[in-house]
Amino acid sequence: MANKCILIFPILLYLATIGAALNVGLGIGIGNSGGGGVWIGGGINNPTTPSGSSSSKLKNAYTALQAWKSAISDDPNKTLGSWVGSNVCAYKGVFCAESQDEMGNPTGPVVAGIDLNKANLKGVLVRELSLLTDMSLLHLNSNRFTGTVPYSFKDLASLTELDLSNNQFYGPFPTPTLAIPNLLYLDLRFNSFSGPLPEDLFNKELDAIFLNNNLFDGQIPSNLGNSPASVINLANNKFSGNIPFSFGYMGPRLKEILFLNNQLTGCIPEGVGLWQDLQVLDVSFNSLMGHLPDSISCLTEIEVLNFGHNQLSGVLPDLVCSLKNLVNLTVAYNFFSGFSQKCAQLSFRNVGFDFSLNCISGRSMQRPESQCSLIPGGGLNCLRIPVVKPLVCGSLFHTQKTISSPPTP
Repeated sequence: MANKCILIFPILLYLATIGAALNVGLGIGIGNSGGGGVWIGGGINNPTTPSGSSSSKLKNAYTALQAWKSAISDDPNKTLGSWVGSNVCAYKGVFCAESQDEMGNPTGPVVAGIDLNKANLKGVLVRELSLLTDMSLLHLNSNRFTGTVPYSFKDLASLTELDLSNNQFYGPFPTPTLAIPNLLYLDLRFNSFSGPLPEDLFNKELDAIFLNNNLFDGQIPSNLGNSPASVINLANNKFSGNIPFSFGYMGPRLKEILFLNNQLTGCIPEGVGLWQDLQVLDVSFNSLMGHLPDSISCLTEIEVLNFGHNQLSGVLPDLVCSLKNLVNLTVAYNFFSGFSQKCAQLSFRNVGFDFSLNCISGRSMQRPESQCSLIPGGGLNCLRIPVVKPLVCGSLFHTQKTISSPPTP
């Protein structure tokens, strides 16, 4: 996990293959304090071909970009020095591609993307940017933009990737982003957005949601499990309350989810084991209590499990330590009272295993005995499913499908 954002995207190759609709997208993001993600997106859900000739679209692009240039108050690297004249395809950071009509015939160039990452620009977003109706990506990370997202962004019918990370945006969650019809990748991390998350966020067909390192607070919406995303990063905010029960009934595409460094309480939901393709789960630096659910043994693809810095207790079972793809397991700074033989053998598998500052008798670097006399959440009822024999994960997944599937009319 890296300590700063990285967004890698083969923009020139991508733009060379853009037609009237986007067919594939790839983004890699790494957030602070263990945050991060890999996104591989599919095509536009309902491709929209904006009307108008290429020449009229380029005129609109000129209007939009000149209005935006006027709203930039500081450009120390002279990035916008080339933004002069009507040939917007020659502007630095602006990428054009050949548009096509419904028959696949070329109709002339249009602005297909803007990449001004790390330009250190200071300014605001302007409503005229919504005139760029053929723009598929807008990458603005590592600048000094302030304010919020204009309401007119809902008209960006072709936009699939929006990266506003590492800026100075503020205010409530920018709901205009949820009205962008074909958006797949939303990156708002490292800003000062605040307040609760709207429920509509997890009803949106997003493949990647990066919200880490903001000031969001309140409870995580109960419909978290509705999201089809493969990566969700909620780290380093001020979320409180329980991890929603629906968290265990998310789509099978989920690869990575991060809750670290919030103010979450309660139990880890039993349904966590339903994500058989999950690779990274990080709930560290919260106040979660109770025992780990046995269903974790069904996470056959998991590589990173971080439960550190919570108030979890019980014995760490073989079910967890036997996971075949495990690379790193962290349970430090909890109240676990022991671990099984399989856990003791993790070092022989070259698996990182940090169990320091728990209540494990006979092991070094544990809590003082006085701190282990009263286990936090000892009376907490986590509604665990009694396990008298090893879980059959396939049947667990079948149960999830039965619960989550609508009844047949």
